[in-house]
Amino acid sequence: MSKTTPATLALTKAGIAFELFPYDYDPDAPRVGLQAAQALGKASEQVFKTLMTLADGKPACVIVPSDCEVSMKKLAAALGAKSAQMMKPADAERLTGYKVGGVSPFGQRKSVPTVMDETAILFDQVLINGGQRGLLLGVAPDEAVRAAGASLADLTA
Repeated sequence: MSKTTPATLALTKAGIAFELFPYDYDPDAPRVGLQAAQALGKASEQVFKTLMTLADGKPACVIVPSDCEVSMKKLAAALGAKSAQMMKPADAERLTGYKVGGVSPFGQRKSVPTVMDETAILFDQVLINGGQRGLLLGVAPDEAVRAAGASLADLTA
């Protein structure tokens, strides 16, 4: 596994400190984020998943705790849209340059509006995908928001 990804390069370029958390990725896990939290011995609410969505048909990135579901209604409101839905996996891979299961909000091919669940600020460090399956990055929440160009909002159902 490479420890250098577009995500780690983007954080390094932005001068943002991060910690690498490699783990054994299980492609058959029903919920990859929960499997990652368990593999690392971390609380599931501290491990955040990155999802690609469409808000009024336009791409957006959403970062939420791995043990939660996104409220599409709250996401749409946070983005000033009327509706939101999940993006098709193939479209997410093409847009971000990452494989599903390894999508990071950092270092994506194209910058899109990004929203992070407000519970991130409850932690000194949150774990977010590092740009490949089996690699999470530990980042201070305020730095993650800055690096992703994200806003904070209540996003969970």
